[in-house]
Amino acid sequence: MAAHRKPRQSPLGGPAVRTAATLALASAATATLFEGSGHADPRLTTAQVKAKVDRLYQEAEVATEKYNGAKEQADASRAAFDRLRDEAARRTERLNTARDGLGAMATAQYRSGGLDPAVQLALTSDPDEYLERAALAEKAGDRQAAAVTAVRRELGALRQLRGEAAGKLTTLRGHEEELRRQKAAVLGKLEAARTLLARLTAEERARYDAAVAARDSGRAPDGTRATGGTSGGTGTAAATFATGGSAAARADRSSGGERGPVTAPNTRAAEAISFARAQLGKPYVWGATGPSAYDCSGLTQAAWRAAGVSLPRTTYTQINAGQRVSRSQLAPGDLIFFYSGISHVGLYIGGGQMIHAPRPGAPVRIAPIDEMPFAGATRVG
Repeated sequence: MAAHRKPRQSPLGGPAVRTAATLALASAATATLFEGSGHADPRLTTAQVKAKVDRLYQEAEVATEKYNGAKEQADASRAAFDRLRDEAARRTERLNTARDGLGAMATAQYRSGGLDPAVQLALTSDPDEYLERAALAEKAGDRQAAAVTAVRRELGALRQLRGEAAGKLTTLRGHEEELRRQKAAVLGKLEAARTLLARLTAEERARYDAAVAARDSGRAPDGTRATGGTSGGTGTAAATFATGGSAAARADRSSGGERGPVTAPNTRAAEAISFARAQLGKPYVWGATGPSAYDCSGLTQAAWRAAGVSLPRTTYTQINAGQRVSRSQLAPGDLIFFYSGISHVGLYIGGGQMIHAPRPGAPVRIAPIDEMPFAGATRVG
């Protein structure tokens, strides 16, 4: 009889399952809502905003140097493409001239009937006249053969030039695409920094500006000397303040750095420093090379150009443009590089200080070299 019993329904079957599922989903949604609220980013402190903005500015400078490198390559590719295009135009003109000459010869032959030399001999009563005509005809044949050869040569050269130009155009488009990517990266980092700063209250912004001014002057708010980060860190974000500064900074001072200006070792270094001093106060603009604004490598390039020395465009190429020197060997006019990625450069002026274009919103200025992690130095000129 047990086999005829009505099967028992599970307490979670049918409508009960649907009801339980609905309640579970509602509970999960509520929990997620409260969890999201509970884990929302807390309001950043001024110090945290400063650290993030510093990092964004450094990342923007890395992208700026990549942009500068891509622009240098794009400019070179564009110049090469233009040279090939101009040469192709000249070759085309020479080809058309050669073709016109060949066409004129063909027309002259058609008009003269192109008679066989034996026939011409039979028709003339003067053998001397015939021989003269035959010599002229032979010379004309030689000229025609030379004209054909010239046409073939110009055609081959033109085909080669057009092939090279097509390759250069492909390369140019690749560099232009890289330019667009790096420009977007720079603008994205700068916009993120602006957004963070916009979230500060007036009081917080004043504290931020004071901290940045203290960092840039090499002094902490209490008047002690600021020390920079270590190589591989964020430098400005990781900067700490301590009396006496870093060992490297003390070495700069012990070598006479803070006793006054240091004389440049040669005329060219003096000219580069003089030019850089004349740019003090001009704005930082990423990708700028002067004369009204500069980025970091644009300033050092322009300074040494004024001294008659040609430097490459980017920080990571400028560091290889001269003789490497250690920090203890620094002399006025040397290029000083910062961060492990060699993304910033300044012009050393002695006394543990440099002239550099720091970042957006900070004009060309004199600053201590220990405000950022030292990566290397190069002597040019």
